[in-house]
Amino acid sequence: MSNPQQLRYSKEHEWLSAAEDGVATVGITEHAANALGDVVFVQLPEVGDTVSAGDTCGELESTKSVSDLYSPVAGEVTEVNQDVVDDPSLVNSAPFEGGWLFKVRVTEEPQDLLSADEYTAFSAG
Repeated sequence: MSNPQQLRYSKEHEWLSAAEDGVATVGITEHAANALGDVVFVQLPEVGDTVSAGDTCGELESTKSVSDLYSPVAGEVTEVNQDVVDDPSLVNSAPFEGGWLFKVRVTEEPQDLLSADEYTAFSAG
């Protein structure tokens, strides 16, 4: 499993892209997708919702369990990935590409986000 170097990661297993014009993309990591198993339902925040770093903002349901989705940053949701809502298996098949979850206009970024190497070490346990 390879975590893209350009992303940053939370200890709740979400990834965050670098912000473009203040907007960053959020998804879950391959590690989290594999741990969940086959994702069958995705509940995402709505466009216009305000999210806070570390707070629950949705959930992912798999054949194994239901897991909370946490926002890695604070800000306003600007877009959700309707493709993932329509086909939740994208979270498993392409967690870093087509399986992204939502975009957020970042107002605050916590200092504890991990680099790819730090996240790889963290997720290895």
